[in-house]
Amino acid sequence: MTAPGRSAGHRRLAAVSRWLFLPAALPVAVVATLRSVPVEWPVLGVQLVAFTPWAAVPAAAALLLAFLGRSRWRQVLAVCLAGCQAFWLLPLDVRGPAAEAAGHPVPLVAMSINAELGQADAVGIVDLVREQHVELLAVEEYTPELAQRLAAAGLGTLLPHRVAHARARAAGTAIYSSHPLEDAGTVPGTRFAMPISRLDLSGSSGGSLRVVAVHALAPVGDAVAQWRSDLAAVAGSGGGSGPLLLAGDFNATCDHREFRALLVGTTGGRSLVDVAASLGRRLVPTWPMRGYRLPGIALDHLVTSRDISASGYSVHRIEGTDHAAVVATLNIHVP
Repeated sequence: MTAPGRSAGHRRLAAVSRWLFLPAALPVAVVATLRSVPVEWPVLGVQLVAFTPWAAVPAAAALLLAFLGRSRWRQVLAVCLAGCQAFWLLPLDVRGPAAEAAGHPVPLVAMSINAELGQADAVGIVDLVREQHVELLAVEEYTPELAQRLAAAGLGTLLPHRVAHARARAAGTAIYSSHPLEDAGTVPGTRFAMPISRLDLSGSSGGSLRVVAVHALAPVGDAVAQWRSDLAAVAGSGGGSGPLLLAGDFNATCDHREFRALLVGTTGGRSLVDVAASLGRRLVPTWPMRGYRLPGIALDHLVTSRDISASGYSVHRIEGTDHAAVVATLNIHVP
């Protein structure tokens, strides 16, 4: 027989749990709606979708509260919301690296860093390039002043070839390489410079790699339409055949419909692979590393064609910027 006091305590716990359930479940339901309904959401919706992985925390709380509250409809709703979060956290449609790779693999260590208005520590960038044996570097928010500091820190000795578009504040971008680079223009119709280059691998075992340094406009204020346009333009720049690398700050996560469209090739390009996702590291945050009091999310990506595999991925903090550097060891499969 249950003691009266204990029974009353259980009833109070159930009542409190039922009251607390809605505050826990409501934000999860909002994010789930934004994540699952394929429409062009306004700017607030786009920003909330970026934090989808963090909705797993209130989803777990809502699930616990639903069962403590002994409410069938709350339990059903909580299980559905938690199931959605689990499905998005552990997607079934991420192909492993080298899913379509054939031919002889040529290794290449690639890195990308958003320098935050050119304020990133140039010595820190060069030290990381040296430590990680980086052979290809994409720098976003590349200013003339940063170019000078990188040169003074010795980047030109490590990576002597470059295609650079230095501009004030956030608009500039550059590609540095230890292999010869051929300037192939820029991605058209974007607010920030996105240089395209062809990296010559003939010194290794033949072939070349098409590289696009990506910096999409952030989806803030009235810029969300340009953000969508930038991602579509990046996808279109990757058309054709041969190995391809898109490296940079996409200002998008794997939970954004626009970024997933780029990966599956529905915005004018071909089917691509996010390196971090293919190696089970897509939830490792790259922003914000400082400044904003926000949960971390992955905005910076290395995206490749399916004739490139990856055997390593890491994220590194650099002083002076709110973005982390992303580094990966790629294996470019050439005939």
